[in-house]
Amino acid sequence: MKKVFFAGLLLFLSVVSFAQQPADKIIGQWESIDGDVKLKFDLFKQDGKYFGKLLWASNMFETDGKTSKKDSNNPDKSLQNRPRQGIINVTNLKYDDGQYEGGKLYNPSDGNSYSLNAKLKTENELHFRGYLGISLLGKTMKFKRIQ
Repeated sequence: MKKVFFAGLLLFLSVVSFAQQPADKIIGQWESIDGDVKLKFDLFKQDGKYFGKLLWASNMFETDGKTSKKDSNNPDKSLQNRPRQGIINVTNLKYDDGQYEGGKLYNPSDGNSYSLNAKLKTENELHFRGYLGISLLGKTMKFKRIQ
């Protein structure tokens, strides 16, 4: 009887652990699969929150294709000469009940910061929802895991 109970408990715990999605599964490199501008991010965890470093964007280079454009639309004048490549522009996402909420997405193309929520649809598909004001009026971008 003890063996049956123990086996049942193990089965229950493994089903529960597979049903839950650990917060850290968002960590890694992601590439957009829709939208006008193609993007690549490296998402990482710091102090219990999730951040994203912009690795590449289809509109981030000057006409020579090598020189990173400057962050010239940044409202902080001291940051306007920094290159767009490598900036941390996803900030403060917090994991709560299967979703990532309360983050910000800085767009160097227009200098605006948008509220950001994210959700892992599968282990290799991530949806970002950026918006000003209410989420209903925002835009969703889809990403696939590349690493």
